[in-house]
Amino acid sequence: MTYQVIIPAAGQGKRMGAGKNKLLLELNHIPVIIHTLRVFEEDELCEGIILAIHPQDEEEFKSLLEKYQIKKVLALVPGGKERQDSIYYALKAVKSDGIILVHDAARPFILKKHIHRLLDTAQITGAAIIGVPAKDTMKTVRDHMVMATVERSSLWAVQTPQAFHFSLLYRAYEKAVKDCYIGTDDSSLVERISHPVTMVEGDYDNIKLTTQEDLFFAEAIVKKRQGSF
Repeated sequence: MTYQVIIPAAGQGKRMGAGKNKLLLELNHIPVIIHTLRVFEEDELCEGIILAIHPQDEEEFKSLLEKYQIKKVLALVPGGKERQDSIYYALKAVKSDGIILVHDAARPFILKKHIHRLLDTAQITGAAIIGVPAKDTMKTVRDHMVMATVERSSLWAVQTPQAFHFSLLYRAYEKAVKDCYIGTDDSSLVERISHPVTMVEGDYDNIKLTTQEDLFFAEAIVKKRQGSF
């Protein structure tokens, strides 16, 4: 069982405040995007990677792919205004009708064992996502006033990758485009066409690098995995 993966990498990462694409920032002296790509480059079940990028980053991305010998990238497609647009354009470049994964470019710590668990589940159910149970107490808040305390036991923090049969995900995207609907993630589009989605438990290290503070956590995860502490 193999798969292809779409990685939307066209965002400008304004919340990071780096003045450039946050994926080009270095983590342990290597760009974040390379950390992420290497996970799939080194996975024997990954047949190929489709990257959605901002046109202004194309030459730099090509240079990095060559420098770090990332050979599984099948296509660089122009990204869109929204993440959902970028993934839709990338779906049109997929040449397989098997399992397709969608993964955040700024999540460099996904583990191969979790990818394979997700893949196994999606093969059976058609749609599977990865996440972790919520740790904190959750409140519903309106205008800074607490309206209710939400039962935590049923709440999960959703991560990526998310895995689907290609035809299912493409149908969900076509429906969203037709209806001018913007979802919160790929799973929300599939849920919208009434297909059940299965949750697979991952781990809390699979963080998304969004703000400057996340870089400190990322460095700590790198050191932990290297056995530095």
